[in-house]
Amino acid sequence: MKRVLIVGAGKGGTALLKLLKKMDRMLVVAVTDIDPKAPGIALAESFGISTDRQWQDWIHKEIDIVIEATGEEHVFNEIRETRKRSTVVIPGSVAYVTAELLEEKESLVQKLKQQTENQHLILNSIHDGMIVIDEKGEISFINRSAERIVSMGRSTMIGEPINEIIPDSRLPQVLASREEEVNQKLTLGNGKKVVTTRIPMIGQDQKVIGAFAVFKDITEVVNLAEEITDLKEVKTMLEAIIQSSDEAISVVDENGSGLMINPAYTRITGLSEEEIVGKPATVDISEGESMHMKVLRTRRPVRGVRMKVGPSKKDVLVNVAPVIVDGKLKGSVGVLHDVSEIQALTSELKRARQIIRSLEAKYTFDDIIGDSQEMTLALEQAKVGARTPASVLLRGESGTGKELFAHAIHNESKRRHNKFIRVNCAAIAESLLESELFGYEDGAFSGAKRGGKKGLFEEANHGSIFLDEIGELTLPMQAKLLRVLQENEIIRVGGTKPVHVDVRVIAATNVNLEKAIMNKNFREDLYYRLNRLPIYIPPLRERIEDVQLLTDHLIQKLNEDYGRHVTSVDEEAFRMLKEYDWPGNVRELENIIGRAMIYMENMEDTIKVEHLPRLKKATTESGRPTENAPWLGETLQQAVDEYEKSLLADAYRSHDFNKTKTAKALGISIRNLYYKLEKYQLDKNSMQNLS
Repeated sequence: MKRVLIVGAGKGGTALLKLLKKMDRMLVVAVTDIDPKAPGIALAESFGISTDRQWQDWIHKEIDIVIEATGEEHVFNEIRETRKRSTVVIPGSVAYVTAELLEEKESLVQKLKQQTENQHLILNSIHDGMIVIDEKGEISFINRSAERIVSMGRSTMIGEPINEIIPDSRLPQVLASREEEVNQKLTLGNGKKVVTTRIPMIGQDQKVIGAFAVFKDITEVVNLAEEITDLKEVKTMLEAIIQSSDEAISVVDENGSGLMINPAYTRITGLSEEEIVGKPATVDISEGESMHMKVLRTRRPVRGVRMKVGPSKKDVLVNVAPVIVDGKLKGSVGVLHDVSEIQALTSELKRARQIIRSLEAKYTFDDIIGDSQEMTLALEQAKVGARTPASVLLRGESGTGKELFAHAIHNESKRRHNKFIRVNCAAIAESLLESELFGYEDGAFSGAKRGGKKGLFEEANHGSIFLDEIGELTLPMQAKLLRVLQENEIIRVGGTKPVHVDVRVIAATNVNLEKAIMNKNFREDLYYRLNRLPIYIPPLRERIEDVQLLTDHLIQKLNEDYGRHVTSVDEEAFRMLKEYDWPGNVRELENIIGRAMIYMENMEDTIKVEHLPRLKKATTESGRPTENAPWLGETLQQAVDEYEKSLLADAYRSHDFNKTKTAKALGISIRNLYYKLEKYQLDKNSMQNLS
C-alpha cells in the first residue's frame, strides 16, 4: 500500500483527498497547508488523518508519493530537492486537472443517479403495472404497481424467468417476433384480470435488448360491470315484487311527485297509475295530511296514521318511511292498509288467541326452573301424578307457579292431545260460574243463548280442566263439583238429564283448606276427593338457591319481550336478591327483574344494585328480622296470611290507596288485588282511621 502526503489543502487537495480515501492501495498519512482553516484540513481531521502547517516535517518520513496541490512552482521545486530519491512527486497542475476531472465525473454520476431515481420514481408512481425483461427473458425491472397486481415482492421476481412468475406471459414471444401486442386480456395466477400491452426494446444496432409489458388491473371494472348487471336484475325483481304484492304501495321522489304505485294501491284507492305518477303526493288524499310530504320534511318515518283516500274516501292506515341513499333524501315509500280488512283480521286473531288460551297447555316440565331439593321433590310428584288419571291438588302461595305445574301435568299425561281448559274460580261471578262450568239448556234463564250452551267441563271432555283458586268456591258449587268427581257426569243449568264427561281435574289453591274445613267454608268430602295427590309447591324463600337459575331464565325471556340485551346480574345485586324473602315468589322476582331492565340504559348489559328497587327483609313489630323472631305457635298458613295482609296494607297505603298502582307495584292483577283486599277486610276508610 502506497503512503501519500498531500501538500496543499485547498480545492485540489480536498478533491484528491476524497478520491484517495476511496482507494484501497493508497493511504494518506498527512495533509499539510500553511492555512489551518483550509477545507482539506477539516476534511482530513474528520477522516482521522494527521494534519500540519509544515510539509517539511513529513518529507523525510516513510512517504511513497507526495502530491503538490498548492499550485506554487517554487513549492514543487523545493519538494523535489528535499525528497528522498524513492519518493515520487506529482506536480500541482496535474492535481488540478485530476481534481477537475474528478468533480466533473462526480457531477455526471450524480446527474445520472438523479435521472435514474426520477425514472424509478415515475415508474413506481404510475397506477399501471410494468415489467421489463432482458434478452434472456429474465425480469430486470418491476414497479410497485406490478408487485401489487401480481401479489409478489420485487426480491422474489428480479432475475427470475418471466414464465416462472407469470406462466401465461407472452413477453418471450414478443422478444422473438420483435412485434408489439396491444390491449391483450390476461388472467393472472392470483385470479386478477388485466389488460396488457407488450413492446419489444430494440437498440441502435437493431438488436433486441429486451421487452416490457404495461398492464392495468381491470378486476374491479369487471366486477363492477357484473354488479351493474346484478343491480339491473335486482331492480327488475323488486319492481316485480312491488307489482305483485298484496300490500298497497306508493313511492314518491324527493319533491313529492309520484314515481310508482302497484295494482293493490289502485284496488284500495280507486286511482290509476296515470292519476298518481308525476302528480303531487296530495292528489290521492280525501281527508287528512299527506304523510309523504311530512316524511320528506322531517326525514322521519310515520306509522299507523289513519286517513281517507281516493274518490270513495276509503278508510286506511298509512305507514310511510323516507328513502335515504348515502345520507341524501331520495324520496319516500308508503304502505296503505284497508282498515276494514285490519278489523276483520284483528277479530279473527282475537278469536284464535282465545281458542289457544283455552285449549292449549303452553308449558312443560322443561319450563319449570329449579334444581333445589324442594322443587325437585315437587317435580317428581307432579310427573308421577301426570301418569295417573287421579285428581291433583296443587298447593302453594300465590306466584309460586301452580299454573305452570298444571300445564306441565296435562302435557305429560295421555290427555295431552285433547283440550286443556283453565278456570279461575275467583275471577268469575258466582251467578255465572255454574253456567260457565256446567253449561245451560235453552231458556234456562233470561238472556240465555238459543239452543243452550256447553259448559267448560263438556268442552274439556277427554282432556283436563284446571280449577285455580278452588278454595274460593261457594258451598253449593262445591257440592256440584263433588258430583262431577264422584259420578263423572254434570247436569246443565235448567236441565234434568245428566251428561257423562271424562275429565281430569287439576285444582290449585293458596288457601289453608284444613282451616277452611274447620270454619265450615270447605266441604270435607270434596277435600278428600281432591287431595288424593297433593303437591306442595315451595315458595321462593324456601328454595333460595334457585334464584340464580330463575334470574337467568327471566333475563332471557324478558330480553325477547323488551328487545334488550341484558346478560347478567352483578355480584352485589345478586347478593341483594338472595337475601330478600320474596313474599310475591317467582311472580315478584319477574316483576323486579323486568322493572330493573326497563330502567336500564340501552347500552347497559348488567343489572346492578342501582337498577333494583329497594328490597327489605320482612321484620317484626319490634324491628327484628323475621328469621330471628320466636315462633308464636301459629301455623305456617296463618303466618303467611298475616304477612300478606301486612304487606298489602303497607303497599296500599304507600300508593295513596290507588288500587291500580298498588296492583302494578305488587305484580298482581287488579282483580286479584280486589279479592285480597276483601279477604283481609282492608279498605281505605278503616286504614285511614288506623293511621
